[in-house]
Amino acid sequence: MDLKSRKRLSILILLVLMPVYVIVAVSLMNWLDGQFGRQPIWVEVVIYLLLGILWAMPFKRVFRGVGKGE
Repeated sequence: MDLKSRKRLSILILLVLMPVYVIVAVSLMNWLDGQFGRQPIWVEVVIYLLLGILWAMPFKRVFRGVGKGE
C-alpha cells in the first residue's frame, strides 16, 4: 500500500472508526457495571488500558510511517 492511500486510510480510521470504538468500549464498561456492579478503580483502569491498546493492534501497519515524508 502506498503512502498516500495509507494516509487517507489512517484519517478514515481516526475520524470514523475511532469514535465508534470509543462508544463500543464505553458501552461495554456500562454493561459490565450493570451486570456485575461497580468494579474497583484499578480493575477499570486495567480494562481501559487494555481497550486503549487493543484498538491499535489491527491498524499498526497502516499507521507505520504515515508521519514521515515521501
